[in-house]
Amino acid sequence: MGGFFGTISTRDCVNDLFYGTDYNSHLGTKRAGLVTFDKEKGFSRSIHSLERDYFRSKFEDELHDFCGNQGLGVISDTDPQPIIINSHLGRYAVVTVAKINNLREIADELLAQRMHLSEQSANNLNQTELVALIINMGSTFVEGINMVYRKIKGSCSMLILTEDGIIAARDVLGRTPIVIGKKETHQLSPIGTDDCVKAHAVSSETTSFPNLDYKPVRDLGPGEIVRLKADGFEVLQPAFKRCQICSFLWVYYGFPASNYEGINTEFVREKNGRMMGEKDDIEADLVCGIPDSGVGMALGYAEGSGIPYKRAVLKYTPTWPRSFTPGNQSRRDLVAKMKLIPNAALLKDQRVVFCDDSIVRGTQLRDNAREFIQNGAKEVHVRISCPPLVYGCPFIGFTNSKSDLELITRRIIRDFEGDDKAKLDQYAKTDSPEYKRMVEEIARRLGLTSLKFAHIEDLIESIGLPKSQVCTHCFDGSSYDQQGDGEFFG
Repeated sequence: MGGFFGTISTRDCVNDLFYGTDYNSHLGTKRAGLVTFDKEKGFSRSIHSLERDYFRSKFEDELHDFCGNQGLGVISDTDPQPIIINSHLGRYAVVTVAKINNLREIADELLAQRMHLSEQSANNLNQTELVALIINMGSTFVEGINMVYRKIKGSCSMLILTEDGIIAARDVLGRTPIVIGKKETHQLSPIGTDDCVKAHAVSSETTSFPNLDYKPVRDLGPGEIVRLKADGFEVLQPAFKRCQICSFLWVYYGFPASNYEGINTEFVREKNGRMMGEKDDIEADLVCGIPDSGVGMALGYAEGSGIPYKRAVLKYTPTWPRSFTPGNQSRRDLVAKMKLIPNAALLKDQRVVFCDDSIVRGTQLRDNAREFIQNGAKEVHVRISCPPLVYGCPFIGFTNSKSDLELITRRIIRDFEGDDKAKLDQYAKTDSPEYKRMVEEIARRLGLTSLKFAHIEDLIESIGLPKSQVCTHCFDGSSYDQQGDGEFFG
């Protein structure tokens, strides 16, 4: 997915930029970049790979190279960013959180117009540079951003650092979030007088704000465009009507303390787990969450079911605070296994309910279940905080899957029907015969005593937004596409 942070202040912004960006680190594992603007020095930029190291260790020694009152940072799961552009709109830097499915089609169109693309990553087009080129086709930033909204198939939120402020533009359907924060602090000036420092920030995560003394102001709406200054912000384009925020933000992506649309991630996870626990009739001795994103659901499940919560499996946080992304799937599976340590003293002879966020390929959960049994668990029951992933995501790209057949659900459907695309609506329908047969087969293949998924109706109730405002495409195939929709562009 990816995340970003931008800030503009009446004083130097480098420390806020560094730590604010770092608080988005859980959203991506490939690359990171920082850029600042100073009136005398101009733009300063640095980009590093995160595939073998952490954001702070990569950038901390370079902070003295940055200066200025405004800047952007990005954690990217796609391209090297930020991109610095010099055009008729002026000199600016841009970062994106995007998944553009028609990248090659747009690139060919631009090349036919004698525009050129210079940035590449692993011989692939840089979609952030492509976004910048489309922006340059407009006579203003707002016009150019709306061209991006019209042309791309997928999603795109962006931040633009100009010489006189930061422009933030949320995806036209609001699939990925942007929240505004502000702060006012008082400190002594060099001559000993009281100095009021004002700043505004934008971030993918409200988690970026508290320790930097920012207070959340509000979320940007779908397609909304704002310009930030140190002492305030102005709306350049109001929000569009239709929202399709990604439900997986609350299931998996979001840090527990983060809010999206004013709704807290941990609150949703606990409520979702509590609803499942109240309905479940399983007999078990303890409940345990698979760290990290399964813990909130497990706490709620324990409360709803009356089964005690115990930490029967733990994450080795000293060296595995987050997952890196090795180059091949077998290595990724090994990393996933190495960071979790079962507690045999709690597992021995116990009937255990393990709660996790989702099942994608199933390999990690299969290996985990085997480890739990080998460490003494008598029964392994698994409860998942979302419905089965029946459809690949064309909007966010929350897995490294290159094909829908990497989903365990689709492999099972292929084995049952001879075609992995057959009867998808029936397999996605809660408690249909096809759904029940698929879930039973997943449990069998993964070596589980029992398996249940959260119902989509309960997940939506836990989030608390109307289903029409939440994207659930990966669960039930429903989605809206902004292409050519007059509701958005008039």
